[in-house]
Amino acid sequence: MTRDGVAGVGLIGAGNISDQYLQNLTRFADVDVRFVADLDVDRAAAQASAYGVGASGTTDELLARDDVEVVLNLTVPAVHTEVTRRILAAGKHVWSEKPVALDHDGAAALLADAEAAGLRVACAPDTVLGAGVQTALRAVARGDIGEPLTATTMFHVPGPEAWHPNPSFLYGLGAGPLFDMGPYYVTTLVHVLGSASRVQAVSSTSHRTRTVGSGPLAGQVFDVEVPTHHAALIQFDGGGSAQSTFSFQHALPRAGFVEINGTEGTIVLPDPNNFDGESTLWTTGRAEPVVLPAEGAAYGRGAGVVDLVRSIRAGEPERASGALASHVLDVLLAIRDAADSGAAVDVASVVDPVAPLPEGWDPAVATLGVPAAV
Repeated sequence: MTRDGVAGVGLIGAGNISDQYLQNLTRFADVDVRFVADLDVDRAAAQASAYGVGASGTTDELLARDDVEVVLNLTVPAVHTEVTRRILAAGKHVWSEKPVALDHDGAAALLADAEAAGLRVACAPDTVLGAGVQTALRAVARGDIGEPLTATTMFHVPGPEAWHPNPSFLYGLGAGPLFDMGPYYVTTLVHVLGSASRVQAVSSTSHRTRTVGSGPLAGQVFDVEVPTHHAALIQFDGGGSAQSTFSFQHALPRAGFVEINGTEGTIVLPDPNNFDGESTLWTTGRAEPVVLPAEGAAYGRGAGVVDLVRSIRAGEPERASGALASHVLDVLLAIRDAADSGAAVDVASVVDPVAPLPEGWDPAVATLGVPAAV
């Protein structure tokens, strides 16, 4: 079936993150949200009503619709692979929340299935497409710091149970600070330094249980199933390196720190979990740093879905690709395995470089014309 014009979109998973996607996707002109699905059909109906989406119900009902071309997989990490496989089997493109899968083989199988079917799997984070990080990436690309050589990233917080209404999954399989927050930082590093090749790491766990701090489940105690701190040294194919820590056990928050050092200068990026924010540039021979305000669009989650749709229409690779997400997953798995084994772990996969977005790129601008034919 040949499609053109605006893309029909559906969501599987009406939980906490769906608000951010729906707020934007329902106002981006190149997509039309047509269905919200969830195991809890009442929750799906509530989200559809809140954002003016015309229909809601079960995943089977969504996947049976001919007017939905791209499906967002916003389920919990433990079922990302299973749900994405079902979406592809229904003949639809996928935008997945991170991680794209739980292991290398699962991610590779999804990408192979998509290629065989002429479909695409794209994956969060799309924060890297926001004005903040993109402004910094353009500065690096034009040589403002010379050749990028090293990087330092830090994500240090006490833990999400203080604010998340149902945080136990963030301490389970496919999550923890490494897999929940690591994709934002490692994706940014890969954009700057290229494919990673080798990892060394250590980890720790401060508490074996945590307590929900707010909302209807406040006071509920749950088990911690994964380490709550990872510290890694990442080497890259081009000779660069990065020191990165991901932690849910720091009383002193230091979230959002990304520093890239080059032969001629240093740039501190905005929080890679945000879409905007200024960068600060220090260059050799200059006494004072230069502040680089974010230039471009910074709406929020959903920008990657628009880039996916426009790329499909243009026959071009999408920027937040499944291949990129799969490589980032391999890096995170290598960090986990290196910490568990005490030995360095090689990263076998590679990914093509991703060019920065043009400064004027805007996911809210209408570029695709009339709704897609079905």
